[in-house]
Amino acid sequence: MKLLEYEARKVLEDYGIPIPRGVLIHSPAELGPAMETLGDRFVLKAQVEIGGRGKRGGILVADRSNGPAVAGELFSREIGGIPVREVLAVEYLEIQEEYYLSIAIDRSTKNALILFSDQGGVDIETLARDSPGALRRASIPVLMHDVPPFMVRDLLGGAPKELGGIINRLYRVFCEKDALLAEINPLVATPRGIFAADAKLVIDDNALRRQGISQNRDLTEREREAERHGFSYVELTGDIGVIGNGAGLTMATLDLIEYYGGRAANFLDVGGGADQERVMHAVRLVAGDPTVKVIVVNLLGGITRCDEVARGIIQAGISQPVIVRLAGTNEKEGQEILRQAGYRMLDSMEHAVKAAVEAAR
Repeated sequence: MKLLEYEARKVLEDYGIPIPRGVLIHSPAELGPAMETLGDRFVLKAQVEIGGRGKRGGILVADRSNGPAVAGELFSREIGGIPVREVLAVEYLEIQEEYYLSIAIDRSTKNALILFSDQGGVDIETLARDSPGALRRASIPVLMHDVPPFMVRDLLGGAPKELGGIINRLYRVFCEKDALLAEINPLVATPRGIFAADAKLVIDDNALRRQGISQNRDLTEREREAERHGFSYVELTGDIGVIGNGAGLTMATLDLIEYYGGRAANFLDVGGGADQERVMHAVRLVAGDPTVKVIVVNLLGGITRCDEVARGIIQAGISQPVIVRLAGTNEKEGQEILRQAGYRMLDSMEHAVKAAVEAAR
């Protein structure tokens, strides 16, 4: 789950990383009292879960004379389709140098990957592509409590040595907060010292409860419903609903849909041993997406009984056509139940997916 900037700032501050003075406001009227602590100039930053806020008009500079008016303008905007409900007002920094610092999971090595650059405040993807030498890297096993001094020196190059402490503090944030990404961009040098001028923190969804977070804000309503039922579910952008049992089989179904020229609307792994009620909830969940034109159910019955699956599909009572491939335990019973109810049954995954793609067209 992505933390909003003001939330990530608080975490960094708790770990001793300097941040500029700031206050969270929920209306332009709340800015008035805050201006006393922010100075003559300040920056208003929309708190929305979207990247590239500056390019989308979500970050504005203001001063005492026009602050409330600029704040009112920002509150009236939508950034990437998201209405602005909260604004972080922070002091304006006299920036001398900008740096980039991030720590993320390197899945190929199962280590933490630390990135540092003397060129902060830019799109890191563009920098990595156009000037790969400007981005220094270090890979560190997450079992280590601190970044070794030699690694810090290699990362910093000619940058100020005091940034080494920031690297170690951010590394502790990354490890102790179960982060998938911890980023400061830009990390800035000013006449008053070093500050994290922006902060991004993405927490592993599987660790939210351990971190004291009760709800994953990144989930859609359907994804929350799927979580309540224990489904592995991801919303996609197509029009063919997909229900399988087992991640491999469900992914193979998605691949076949793409191969035959269709687009999957979701990934839903109903899990092993799914009974009638569980299958019913899965079918209704997928059918509740208004973009879904047809649903393909592709299940192999091991501990899952095909007759239970068939009854669940029928009990769901949805309007979209459902194309089914069932194989395994009680296969014939399940197929017969569906045939009598008028459902379309096909013998292979390939035939079922191809029929679903054609039906969606």
